[in-house]
Amino acid sequence: MTLEARNPDNTNRVLMQIRRMIDSGDLPEHPRLPNERELSTRLGAGRRAVRNALEALEAEGLIWRRQGKGTFLGLPPDPAGALVAEIVPASDPLSVMEARLYLEPGLAELCARRATGEDVERLRALADRVAASGDADSRELWDGALHRLIARIADNRLLLTAFSLMDEVRMNEKWQRDRQRARSAEKLALYARQHRKIIEAIEARDGPGARQAMTDHLNELSGNLRASMAEDDG
Repeated sequence: MTLEARNPDNTNRVLMQIRRMIDSGDLPEHPRLPNERELSTRLGAGRRAVRNALEALEAEGLIWRRQGKGTFLGLPPDPAGALVAEIVPASDPLSVMEARLYLEPGLAELCARRATGEDVERLRALADRVAASGDADSRELWDGALHRLIARIADNRLLLTAFSLMDEVRMNEKWQRDRQRARSAEKLALYARQHRKIIEAIEARDGPGARQAMTDHLNELSGNLRASMAEDDG
C-alpha cells in the first residue's frame, strides 16, 4: 500500500494530485474540473481534504468557481509537473531548501516590482490563514499557497516552472513531517512576522528589501530544519 493510500485526508497530498491532474491535461471537461464528489472518488480522498485543496487553489487564483456552473482553471496547464516523480528519489529536504534559497528571493524581488494592490491583499489574506492555522496540515496548505502566489505574481514563466517543480517535490509527506518537527509556537510566531515583512516590502515595491526578507525567512527555516534533523540523527 502506498503512502498516499494510507493517508487519504492529507490536504497537501490531495492538492498535489489535483495539480498533477491539471498539469497533465487529464480533465474530461477541460477547463472545468470534476466536482468535489467526483474528485473525492477519483483521488480516494475525503471530501474535506478536496474542499480545502480547491479553496487553496482558488486563493492562489489558479481556479475560479461559479455557483451552479462548476470549478474552472484560471491558468493554462503546466506540463512540467510530470517530471516530479523522477526528481523526488534524487532529492532530500536540505537540497530542496538550498534550491529555495537560490530561487525564491529572486521571485520575491520580481513580485515587488509587479504586484498590484489586489495581489498584496491576497498575499495578506494567505499570510493570515497561515498564522491562524491550528494544525500542521492546514499550515502546510496555506504556507504553500502564499509562496506559490509570490512566485506567480513574479510573472516569469521559466522561473515559475522551476518553482513549481521544486514546490511539488517539497510537498512529499515525509518531508512535511520533518518540517513540522522543526516548528514550535515561538518559531511559528517568528515565521508569521517574517511573512508580514516580505509582504510589506512587496507592497512598498522594495525589490531588494523583499529579496532580503525572503532570504532571512528561508535561512531561518533551513537552520531549524538542519537542527531538527541533527537531533533525530543523534
